[in-house]
Amino acid sequence: NGEAAQKRYEEALEEWENSPAQNRGRRPRPPQEPLSSPHYPSSLYNGMIAPLVPYAIRGAIWYQGESNAGRAYQYRTLMTAMIQSWRDAWDQGDFPFYQVQLANFLDKRDQPGDSAWAELREAQQIATEALPNVGAACIIDLGTAKDIHPRDKQNVAKRLARLALHDVYGRNSITRQGPTYESMKVEDGKAILTFETYGSPLTTYYQQPLQGFAIAGEDKKWVWGDAKITGKNTVEVSHPEGKEPVAVRYNWSDNPDGTLYNEKFLPAYPFRTDDWDGVTKNNVKP
Repeated sequence: NGEAAQKRYEEALEEWENSPAQNRGRRPRPPQEPLSSPHYPSSLYNGMIAPLVPYAIRGAIWYQGESNAGRAYQYRTLMTAMIQSWRDAWDQGDFPFYQVQLANFLDKRDQPGDSAWAELREAQQIATEALPNVGAACIIDLGTAKDIHPRDKQNVAKRLARLALHDVYGRNSITRQGPTYESMKVEDGKAILTFETYGSPLTTYYQQPLQGFAIAGEDKKWVWGDAKITGKNTVEVSHPEGKEPVAVRYNWSDNPDGTLYNEKFLPAYPFRTDDWDGVTKNNVKP
């Protein structure tokens, strides 16, 4: 509670003030007063959002979610609750709210598997389905392994602008976003995936081989699948060992390198067809 946090802070501050390093003239970082910490409940809202509530609002952009990657399942509820709380506070209807999905980051992996960052991206996408007028800009191809802040901010902005121009300003000729997964069926031992392409057919990045698809059978063991585009909005994925497919994932990794795009060179959104428990399912504490 607040009193306990304040007591811990005062004890830590006293220890810092009396530390030998402090007495020798070096200045280590002092402890942060709880009420000013961005991690203290309601601190950010009261300091940065509440003062703006009397003013008119046209929409919001949310960037981004790294701190919650370890609690991605919790984020499914947190993000939708936060969006609704802002809309309730402004009382100006369901104004547009656009998120920027987590970029690709951290080391690449040779083999497919679970990923907390992928689960956070999934939580961001869930918010777009749970509430009206919520979108997410996919920047899965704009990040780097060593820099958590993508330097290519222009394309981040352009992808956000596509959402707003299409949804808010009626520019229906603009391709809203990259392909998103719609459905899967199994035919002749192969997974047939259907996508919403937003009017721009599927392709690969500058005609590169299609990659980034993982596939699993009943054993729930993930391997890289053999994938190919079979139509304007369909992809066929098969198991390299000939196993009957049960689930498919695409770009389900911290730093994936999938090559599925549409003809506007907008990347396909990461997805999975399964609902198997993820690595963050039971994580609720920072």
